[in-house]
Amino acid sequence: MSTAHDSHEAKHPYHLVDPSPWPLLGSIAAGVLAVGAVLFMHAEGPWLMIVGFLAVLFVMAMWWRDVIREGEYGGFHTKVVQIGLRYGMALFIASEVMFFVAFFWAYFNTALYPKEAIGFVWPPADIATFNPWDLPFLNTLILLTSGVSLTWAHHALIDNNRKDAIRGLAITVALGLIFTCVQAYEYSHAAFGFSDGIYSSTFYMATGFHGFHVFVGTTFLVVCLVRLIKGQFKPDHHVGLEAAAWYWHFVDVVWLFLFIAIYWWGAGSNVAGH
Repeated sequence: MSTAHDSHEAKHPYHLVDPSPWPLLGSIAAGVLAVGAVLFMHAEGPWLMIVGFLAVLFVMAMWWRDVIREGEYGGFHTKVVQIGLRYGMALFIASEVMFFVAFFWAYFNTALYPKEAIGFVWPPADIATFNPWDLPFLNTLILLTSGVSLTWAHHALIDNNRKDAIRGLAITVALGLIFTCVQAYEYSHAAFGFSDGIYSSTFYMATGFHGFHVFVGTTFLVVCLVRLIKGQFKPDHHVGLEAAAWYWHFVDVVWLFLFIAIYWWGAGSNVAGH
């Protein structure tokens, strides 16, 4: 005897999602994280923030685990559902674009019209900026190369060349980790701190959030690499890898804007000698 769910499956290609605890638990975890962060900023200790952060990670892992199971083992990700997932990822990336637009707006608002407080010059005279052709240019090459290797992996999977797909994705993950390490090294040798004025604040907010996105994207790609090794992606069914690739290329493009606007154009004549 067919169930009601089976009859729905026969009538339409859409996925009627079963009730899930993760939206509610995710909002609770995010609330705990927010309250913990506020308390930490008021010198109340980091423990509640750490608990909230771990809870958010747990919910994310469980929720995405369920999505993977629905698509890989449940067969719910039909062609129509895949289109919806792609639209959802595209809209998410669009929201991320506006997120970075806010930081660029703050940067250019001060850079193009420097105020009296910073001596009507940009960058401020007391700021020793990074040499754009040193570590920033190296990181640019690393990130652009990672985009090439990811495209190689994607097209290899489409051609059902699983060996090259794994190689290309592994190279991309390695380059993402190298980028993060170089960024951390750069921060540790910066000639200015986060609270040293408008230049340092906009610099660290823009590049720091980009670094966080690189970390998230690398994690995304690691999950895809594990799934690829397990044989879960098919040439005609790999929405997860497509989403990761879109996200990674978005990170590439944002970095190009950061390199040109902040590291190169914004360096001026106040370049540090390291």
